[in-house]
Order: sequence, then C-alpha cells, then structure tokens
Amino acid sequence: MKPVIFTIVAFFTFNLGLLAQEQEIDSLQGSKVVLDEVFVSALRVTKSSPVTFSNLTKEEIKPRNLGQDIPVLMNFLPSVVTTTDAGAGVGYTGIRVRGSDATRVNVTINGVPYNDAESQGTFWVNMPDFASSTESLQLQRGVGTSTNGAGAFGASLNVLTDGFSQEAYGQISTSVGSYNTLRNNLKFSTGMLNDQVEISGRLSKINSDGYIDRARSDLDSYFLQGAYKDDNTLVKALLFGGHEITYQAWYGIDAETLKEDRTFNPSGIYTDENGNTQFHDNEVDNYKQDHAQLLWNEQISNEWSTNLALHYTRGRGYFEQYKEDDDFATYGFEPITVNGEEITETDIIRRRWLDNDFYGTVFSANYKKEKLDLIIGGGLNKYEGDHFGEVIWARYASNSNYQDRYYDDSSAKTDFNLYTKANYQLNEQWSLYGDVQYRTVGYEANGEDTGLVDDTFNFFNPKAGIIFDLNKNNNFYLSYAVANREPNRNDYESGNPKPERLNDFELGWRYISADVQFNTNVYYMNYRDQLVLTGELNDVGAPLRENVGESYRLGLEIDANIGLGEKLLVKPNVAISTNKNQDFVFERDGVLQELGKTNIAFSPNFIFGNIISYNPVNELNISFLSKYVGKQYMGNIDSDNSILDAYSQSDLNLQYTITCNGFLKSIVLSGLVNNVFNAKYVSNGYFYTYDDTFSVPGTTTTIEGAGYYPQAGTNFLLGATINF
Repeated sequence: MKPVIFTIVAFFTFNLGLLAQEQEIDSLQGSKVVLDEVFVSALRVTKSSPVTFSNLTKEEIKPRNLGQDIPVLMNFLPSVVTTTDAGAGVGYTGIRVRGSDATRVNVTINGVPYNDAESQGTFWVNMPDFASSTESLQLQRGVGTSTNGAGAFGASLNVLTDGFSQEAYGQISTSVGSYNTLRNNLKFSTGMLNDQVEISGRLSKINSDGYIDRARSDLDSYFLQGAYKDDNTLVKALLFGGHEITYQAWYGIDAETLKEDRTFNPSGIYTDENGNTQFHDNEVDNYKQDHAQLLWNEQISNEWSTNLALHYTRGRGYFEQYKEDDDFATYGFEPITVNGEEITETDIIRRRWLDNDFYGTVFSANYKKEKLDLIIGGGLNKYEGDHFGEVIWARYASNSNYQDRYYDDSSAKTDFNLYTKANYQLNEQWSLYGDVQYRTVGYEANGEDTGLVDDTFNFFNPKAGIIFDLNKNNNFYLSYAVANREPNRNDYESGNPKPERLNDFELGWRYISADVQFNTNVYYMNYRDQLVLTGELNDVGAPLRENVGESYRLGLEIDANIGLGEKLLVKPNVAISTNKNQDFVFERDGVLQELGKTNIAFSPNFIFGNIISYNPVNELNISFLSKYVGKQYMGNIDSDNSILDAYSQSDLNLQYTITCNGFLKSIVLSGLVNNVFNAKYVSNGYFYTYDDTFSVPGTTTTIEGAGYYPQAGTNFLLGATINF
C-alpha cells in the first residue's frame, strides 16, 4: 500500500487545481508545421478540431526509449493502461484506452492501417524498437476523426515515422538492463543530397530473458527510407519490419501460484516418461512481418494538395506447442495397436501457422482557402490469410506424413471507405466541423473455429462539432460522432456476432499560456451491441468478446503541462469514469439471472498519472513518473473472484548529454529505474466460468476461476547513444 499512497500524495501535492491536457505549445496552437506531417494531415487534429487528443514527440520519447515497446512508452498518457506478458516491457505488450482494448484502438503508420485485419489487434512485437524510427504520435481518445482501417471504438493512434534530415548523421545506441536485456541499434542518414534526396535507416537487435520464467525475447528489426522533395513534391519510399521469437507467457497463473511463485510460467509444461516435470524449450511464437510504403504528397496550388499512399505487408510465422496425450482425432490420425494395446492418444509437437498478405491504397485531397479547410479521402485495402497446422513430431505418428496439415483454411477481407471532413471558420471565435464517412467491409472465412463466414457490412459514420475560441488562451469544443464496427475473427468462435454501434459525445475546454497548458473534457460513449471482453481467452491466448446490448462509458479527463520556473515541469493527468452494461444477463447454476447494471470488464474507474521533470543544468534531465490504476473487474458479472486490485507504478528516468567537438557530436547517457518502490502488482489477467454437472449429479454449479499476469519488481535499463 505504501507505493500507492505515495503516488496519490505526490500527484495531488504537485497538481492540486492544475490538471490539464499534455501538449506541446506549438502543436496545440497549430502554428508549428513539419513538412513530413503532410502524410498524416488528413488524420491528425489540432485545437481547431473538436477532438480530445494527446501528442507525444520524439524528444519526449527519447529519454525512456531503451528497448521497451511503444505501448509502454505511452503508459503515462491520459486514460491509458498498459501491460506486458513477460512483465518488463519487452516482447508482447498491450494497451487499453478508456477501458477499450487494443482491438478497438485504430492504429495507422503514416496514415496506413496497421491493425491486423482479422483479429483487429496491434502486435508491436512484430516491429521491435519502432519507437527509434518514430517522429511523433497522436492519440485521439473516443471516436476521433475518420481514419483508414478498422473503426475506432476507444481511440485512434496515428504514428508518423522519422522525418528527413538536412544534415548527414550516424548514431549508435546500446542499452543493457535487468533480466539480461540488451538492445543495440544503428541509425544513419545521408542528409539532403543536392537539397532533394535523403536516404536513412536503422538496424536493431533486442534480447531479454523477461521477468516471467523462460519468457525470453529475440527480436530483430530494420527501417529503410528514401525521401525526395522539391518545392511542390514530397515522396517517401519505406521498407521496415521485424522478426520476433518470443517464448510464450500468455497462460498467466492462478491466485495461489501468484502468492507462492509469481514468476512461474506454465507454458510448455509436460511430464516425461519417468514422471518428471519438463518444459518444452521451443514453446515460441516465431513471426516475421515486412512492410513497404510509397507516400506521395503534391502541392498542386496554393489551395490544393494531395496525398497518395500505396502499401504492402507480408506476414508469416507460427506458434509452436507441446501437447501431451492429445487425441488422434484432432489430427486425423487413425488408431494404431502397439504391443496389443490400441493407441488413440499421443504426445505431439505442433506448429500453428499464419501466412498473410495485406495491401492497398489510401488517399486524400486537401483544400484550404480563407475560412474553409476541406479534406476528401478514403482507402481500399485487401487482406488474404492462410491458417494451417502441422505436426512436426509425434510419439505415435500413426498414418501421418511429413508436412501434413491437420487443418488448412483461408480468409479474406476487403475494406473500402470514403470520407469528407471540413472545418469552416464562421468568424474569429466560432467554427464548425463536419465529417462523414461511408465504409463497407466484406469478410470471408472457413475455419473450424469460425465456421463458414461470408459477411458484408455497410456503415455510415457521421461526425459534427462546434469550436469556440473565447480568446487566444481559451478554446471550447462540443462534438457528436457515430462509429460502427464489424466483429473480428475470434468473435465468430462463439456464434453469430452482431456489428457494434457507438454514439460518442465530447465536451471540452482547453487553456494555453506560456507556462500552463490545460485541458478538461467530459465524454459519454453510448454503445449498442458492444462486443465487450468476457474475461476469457481462446486456445491461443486471444481475448474473447460477446455482444451485450446496451452499455455506456461516462467519464471526466483532466491533464496539464505546467512549467514551474525554467527548470521544473509537471505533467499530471486524471481520468474518472463509470463504465456499465445496462441490462446484463448471466446463467448461474443453470438459472438465467438478470444482473441489471454491471461493470464493463477491464474498465477501471480511476486512473492517475504524473510526470515531474527537472533540469538542474542544461545537460541533465531528471524525471519521476508515476501511475495509479484503480480496481477493475476482469468479467462482466461483478464477481469478487474477477477483481484485479488497484496498483501503482513509479519510475525514475535520467538523461545526461555530453557535448563533443569534432567527429563525435555528443554522447547521451540514459538510465531508467522501473517500479522504484518494488510494488508487487498485476496489470492484467483473465476470468472464466464453467458449469460443473459432475460433482453433484442432477445439479448444475457454476465454477469461477481467474488468471493473473504479474509485472516485474524494481528493474533497470542503462543506455548510451553516440552521435556523430
């Protein structure tokens, strides 16, 4: 409890009455224009839009960028909760915004959709160290603006990759830390050749044993960019991707194991012929993903500019499992007789493969003249995926042959959208915002888990808002947005899911001055047929969801950027919300029960965050970062067995810059101590129920259970970056 109390006391000590939205002054005012931002201009917003948002720049990311994933680096933004399977920020990581999980956060990279088309999830592990090639990102909470890819049901995250550099440079970075974590990367740029062409790139390698037993990560990634610009044209060609091999840690542990052995990992466990407990040494996820983007911006006239992007993503890899005493029938094996005994079960090692392609185009045209800012855009994207399984070893192989596939199915998804959005300045104080999107989605699948699927969805998503600039310091906005969204692949496992609909109302006030930027907003998100997390996982660790009819999220968000003199900066935020299913029905002990209003799973009512940044001298920065996440339920029936306790986390971050003369420009030393107070906390878990009809014949008893993902205690990362 002491770390929790300290975090809350520190938060209110520094922030009483001064809570607001974190923004760079220039970006909030919309006065700073970076040429590369034209590629995301159709998706990003400034204070002239009625959208709740936060920006995070390369300079803000850099001191903590020592190998951890982007979701971990976003942990201290408003309404954000992050988690990591391996417990220390390397490997599989996840993010929730306003209680909505990663499948409901629309992610684009340079305006190109990144969410997996089928699962709708975002797997940052496939692009290790991507933060090192990120210029900036913007997190829009709520529906946000019309964007490409899956509809935003909790937030939109727009990532802009590295801008071009006028000067040539080289950079070598190394970081080491707890759990044998090691990150090395190399970056370079030719600078602008003939003031028109630049080539830049990055190579990265990250290894970590993880906090959880055997939860090791072996990660490689690359980023290569060619840029061309003249007075009216900007073209970029990008190749980037990664290869991840991670030992699985998604099984979690029960409450008793959490008390006795919190790093225990049941993944890969089996019993050998002598009755000894063993662990399969290759229970890994092995996946490669490569991306190609061609981005073209053209300034046609003083009023008109256009953006065109062509993209292609290639993904392939497998998840390997040791299965003990598995049924022959699962693999199409015929029973065999050994020493006069019929054998119908065997120990096997299997690989479950994904092999997919995602390609398409996104485009927009922007017209700006006097009072009107108009954008017309859209996208057409196609996904084609193969799912198949192979047995690579079996104690009794029966009638199988090498490379036989015990299942083999395919899926396809086509996503097309068109949108028009405009901001019209009525006068010096009032402006209107309108945004209309039409989106059609076709999805086909034929897996044993999904059944035969051939669905088409047509969505109309209007948005409208009004902005009032009281003066140069105060800005108010009110907006209403509609979002519709199709089910994902896993939703079809439990039946015939319905598409979801969201009505999002946002009311906000922004204040900005030289020393204080402040934002507060109230939101009301009303859902019909929301696909909420049930708390359960499927057989590969993916969360399951179900339609719940009527539900809502009502909340208040306040955050700030406060300068206290020239050396001290404080960035607090708080989110207070209530998240409810309206008329939840649950079958317990064989009887259908009407539970009425219940809490939506994984939706804490209180989230506090704070960053205190101190610069005693120009070369040294010291930051203390704290996070408090309130109690949340991992299911929707308000069961005490599903409670995930409140927790806090506090980090200490230092950066010292040594300026050099000559070939070496600078040496930057960084240190990060995570979880300074060694809190024994759990940031994620799962909850399940099942009917027991065997303990007492003739009766049905509902059994509840839960699993937990413990996070690392005090751990550290130390880094050095040499710039030349």
